[in-house]
Formats: sequence, C-alpha cells, structure tokens
Amino acid sequence: MKKYISLLIVAVLTLGMFAGCGKTATSANDSDSSSATTGSDDGKLQVVTTIFPEYDWVMNVLGDEAENADVTMLLGSGVDLHSYEPTPEDILKITTCDVFIYVGGESDKWVADALAEAVNEDMVVINLMETLGDSVSEEEIVEGMEAEEEEGEEGEEEEEIEYDEHVWLSLKNAATIVDSIEMALSTADEENAETYSKNATAYKEELLALDEEYASAVSQKSVDAILFGDRFPFRYMVDDYDLDYYAAFVGCSAETEASFATITFLAQKVDELSLPAVMIIDGSDGKIAQTIVENSTAKNQEILTMNSMQSTTFEDVTNGETYLGVMKDNLTVLKQALGVSEESASVESEDAEKKTTN
Repeated sequence: MKKYISLLIVAVLTLGMFAGCGKTATSANDSDSSSATTGSDDGKLQVVTTIFPEYDWVMNVLGDEAENADVTMLLGSGVDLHSYEPTPEDILKITTCDVFIYVGGESDKWVADALAEAVNEDMVVINLMETLGDSVSEEEIVEGMEAEEEEGEEGEEEEEIEYDEHVWLSLKNAATIVDSIEMALSTADEENAETYSKNATAYKEELLALDEEYASAVSQKSVDAILFGDRFPFRYMVDDYDLDYYAAFVGCSAETEASFATITFLAQKVDELSLPAVMIIDGSDGKIAQTIVENSTAKNQEILTMNSMQSTTFEDVTNGETYLGVMKDNLTVLKQALGVSEESASVESEDAEKKTTN
C-alpha cells in the first residue's frame, strides 16, 4: 500500500508540473467535486477531514475565520466510510495539509501509509478514536444479531479486537473531539487561537445542551428498548443514555440479508416489548424492517429512519445540513421510537428552560 501511495503522489506531482502552479484547493463547499485537488499557494490554513461530522465541527470552531481556510471533506460524494478508497488527489491533499482529521478505525487503515508520505513536518493530526481513548467501545454481538462470517485459517493468531468506529454519534464524544480540534487549529494558526477557543466553547455548550435533551427524552420512555432492522451504528448513543437495543447487524457489517432466525427473533422482540417502531438507517431500502413488521403480531409498527451521517454529501452541506441539525432530527425520531409523547416532552423542556433561567 505504501508503494502504491508513493506512486500516486509522484503521478499527481508530475501532472501538476504540466498543469501549472497555484491551483486552488477544492473544499466541501464545491458540491460538484467528489474530493480534494492539489494544494493552494494562497497562504490559507489547509484542513482535511474525512467525514461530514469532522468537517462541520471544524467549520464551527473556525467561525468567521473559515473564509481564511480551505477545509476539505474527502467523503463528500455519498460513498460510505467503510468502502471509501482515496484518489491520488486526496492523498496529495493529505500529505501537504496543516491539519488532518480522520476516524482511525478499521476503515482507515490506508491513512498510515498516506501520513508516512507527508511533506508538511508541522502537520497536526487528529485520530478520533485515539482522542477518545478508553471510551471507545468494542463491537458487540447482542442477542439475536446476525453474526458476521469469520475469515482465516486454522492455526492463525487470535483475531484482533475490532472497535466500533461510529464515535461521532455521541454528543459527549463530539464535545471531547471539538476540544482537540480547537487545540489543533490553534497550534496551526496561533494568531487566531483566542477566536478558536471562544468558538469551541460556545459550540460545546450547544452540544451538551442537546445531550441534556436526549437524556430528558430517554427518561420519559414508555418502552424499554429500540430495535433496528438494519445495521446498528448507534452504539455510542445508546451507551450514553443507558438504552437497550436489538438489531439485525453490527454497525460495520457488510451483510445485506438477514436469516429467518434473526427476522423471527426481532419480530418476537417487537411483540414482547410492544415496540411502536422498527428503525433503519439512512440509505437503507427498509426491506428487512418491513419483513420484521410483517412477522409481528400487530403488523402496524412504523418504520423510522435515523441518520448515521456516514454518507453525507457535498450537496447536503450546501443545502445547510449540520451535525447539530441531524442530531436534533435523530432525537425527534428517537422520541417516536421510545413512545415519548410530545406533551410530556414539551413540559420537560419548559421545566429545563426555567431551571436554566433561574
């Protein structure tokens, strides 16, 4: 892989010699492009992120200084984190940037080789999973979940532990990561460090306020669990609020078909727990969820979608999608799945507002 990436960089640099210098970097704001191009010579702060949540956190910490930075979101064409492969332009952009932010899980194994080719000795790198340390969770197979097929031969060493990559779906994690982003930007651009600190503090207040709304909603739940007829990338979210869950597959599963045993188990759980909804993630065709509903006794559960932000596009960003906006929408969906009435949620919100005012 390292040799491959080195050749990619040489190829892009060679093309650049023929094309000329000073080409402006493409950011996520350029919705007609799938990723980054070669670096710019305009003196702007160069920040490269892999996924949408990272990009949006950076933009909030930059605030008004965003006009003096080129911020790139590599996965902006709708490709899923688990199937992304960097282009030559992506690799070159990473090797020359000031700040690089990536998730750090199994899907990002290509990053090590890219960073080994870095030409900016002062680059600040943020690995989300390393930033979160011991709070990162191992992938787990819960009761009834479809286990993934094991690969490998007899006599191989013990299989490496896989950790759940979807750390951005926790508001608490987001607040921790924003601190790291603020420090990285301040290191790369000391002149505006005070601005970044103020912006990060204000943004974290919004994150933690929404976190309290989630906790309040869960405290009013009328059912004891949520159930996904799909992959389940929301492990960190349910752990934050001590919620039980059932699902067809783990969050990083490549499986698309659920067995009869899995469908039957999940349909029985819908009946046993009197669940009002079966849930899916963005991009799902909903077929497994529909089959679960059809195999339940009542056969009238809603199918609700929660946004995992794994394939947010440049167009979504251009249309105003934000991390906080998506998490607020997810809260609305979660309330429905937990049977939280709008009336009780409204009363709880008013009480919380009064406490804050006082």
